Amino acid sequence: MRATSILLLGANLAFAPFASAQANPKPASLREISASFEDLAARVRPAVVQIFSTGYVTSAENDGTAASSLLSTQHATGAGAILTADGYIVTNNHVVQGARKIEVRLASTNRTEERSAMLPAKLVGTDRVTDVAVLKVDRANLPFLSLGNSNELKQGQVVMAFGNPLGLEGSVSMGVVSSISRRLHADEPLAYVQTDAPINPGNSGGPLVDVEGRVIGLNTFILSQSGGSEGLGFAIPSNAVRNVYDQIRKDGHVHRGQLGIVTQTITPALAKGLKLTQDWGVVASDVTPDGPAEKEGMKIRDIVLSLNGAIMEDAAQMETAISRLKLSEVVSVRVLRDGKQMDFTIPVIERDDDPQRFADMVNPEDNLISKLGVLGIEINKKLSDMLPGLRQQYGIVVAARAASPPYSGPTLEPGDVIYQFNQTPTLTVKALRTMLDELKPGDSAVLQIQRDNKLRYITIELE
Repeated sequence: MRATSILLLGANLAFAPFASAQANPKPASLREISASFEDLAARVRPAVVQIFSTGYVTSAENDGTAASSLLSTQHATGAGAILTADGYIVTNNHVVQGARKIEVRLASTNRTEERSAMLPAKLVGTDRVTDVAVLKVDRANLPFLSLGNSNELKQGQVVMAFGNPLGLEGSVSMGVVSSISRRLHADEPLAYVQTDAPINPGNSGGPLVDVEGRVIGLNTFILSQSGGSEGLGFAIPSNAVRNVYDQIRKDGHVHRGQLGIVTQTITPALAKGLKLTQDWGVVASDVTPDGPAEKEGMKIRDIVLSLNGAIMEDAAQMETAISRLKLSEVVSVRVLRDGKQMDFTIPVIERDDDPQRFADMVNPEDNLISKLGVLGIEINKKLSDMLPGLRQQYGIVVAARAASPPYSGPTLEPGDVIYQFNQTPTLTVKALRTMLDELKPGDSAVLQIQRDNKLRYITIELE
């Protein structure tokens, strides 16, 4: 029934221009419309892969009663889209999060061909914020897809979703764009493409394509009360995917820019209390001292009217716009101050990244420090590049922690770097575990750590 109604919708779309113009050419038949969809599926499907990952993830709901509750085993399956002939693939971060083993199965090329063999895949990099990951397989001359421009999407536009729902390889569904920019929470920085094309578990990471076969979104999640598809599917816009993909291919991780301002959405109550000249939009609630915005003249209580000419309607929209800026850019910001419009040109600088990103780099054999209730990673060249301002070129980065530490004293936080244990340098996780094992219950120790680019000592007492 659903397929029939969609085909009829396609027929109406195809006939409408001819009917309204009263043109003579014969309208496209349902057979011709069907053939065009078949051709599109045949072109896209070979570049869609199955992904299988096995690894460890940090437990989202551990109660801290045992350090081992920090990690749990995960077997995940999903889909991905090949973007280059030499094997670069994009998928969702949650499909490969914490993976120690990733395998990719290419699409079969015809109905009678047996399923393709598994190919080992290398994890090039991930971004937790956008839920995007980049993989690489060692294979040449692969079919691939191109990324489209999600800014050109229109509500009602016909799209196809490809993936492996419930493990059914090479599935395709069709629908329309329900919303070009949907936030599920008011303060969420990323706006998703909403579609009614049926999406189910296993579609994660698969491409959402337009009628030209261009990837305009990466299928990510569904909203469902029944556990199945209810016509509420959400995809990461292709422009956000492109930004992350390009940076991961170049640097292995994502750089995010900032202007040195903190913004809030203006409400009528906020406008009344601050005596603002409008009761909607975005207001600067903070301007970082010596940051780029302050140096150019912006002040707290400025109303941000536009960023690079685009009107800013709320703080989430502005955060999204800033997150897509390149570090080399200089942006134009128009503000309203005491009823007068002012224009500023502000350079984009890099901001500190999410410390939770280190949680994707751990496994229990190498990283669990049970007596501190943390997962720790030894400083190496990659981590040094991700942590500018390190005081030493050695140390242990806290990647994750239990909800309640198994000791008395200040809590270690993700992103902390442990440099010393009782004045002894902490060069490796194994060495730190050995030093902790020498302590008896009730013994205390002093750790030297770096937090927020400042050194400090914390005293702990084992329980």
